[in-house]
Amino acid sequence: MLTSRWIAGPADGLPGPLVATLTDYRTHRLLDLPGIARHGLSLSRLWPTLPGAVGMWLWADVGARRAGSLSVWRTEDDLHAFVRVPAHVRIMRAYRHRGTLRSRTWRLDTLDRAALRRDLETGRAA
Repeated sequence: MLTSRWIAGPADGLPGPLVATLTDYRTHRLLDLPGIARHGLSLSRLWPTLPGAVGMWLWADVGARRAGSLSVWRTEDDLHAFVRVPAHVRIMRAYRHRGTLRSRTWRLDTLDRAALRRDLETGRAA
């Protein structure tokens, strides 16, 4: 699995409780994965400006045709606001029928980046 560096948001370092979400997109065709990765990187450039964004990792498992993110937010409202960002909506519409998206959201009392990263890399966050 390939993972990005931690991409800090404007709420990085603020105390909990927080909200974490894992997205896992499996493409039908391997040829779609580079475009998905490119768009994910493009969205990550917005991260430092997104209200309530604590931080995130992008990840990809090329052999399994999967890519996604593990992101941390101040509140569920902040997460939902990001889902409605026009650039995110465009990407989701473009790739909606090219694969299967799974996501999971849970609460964190405090941010333990090392534990989250371990869970991501070992598949326990899934």
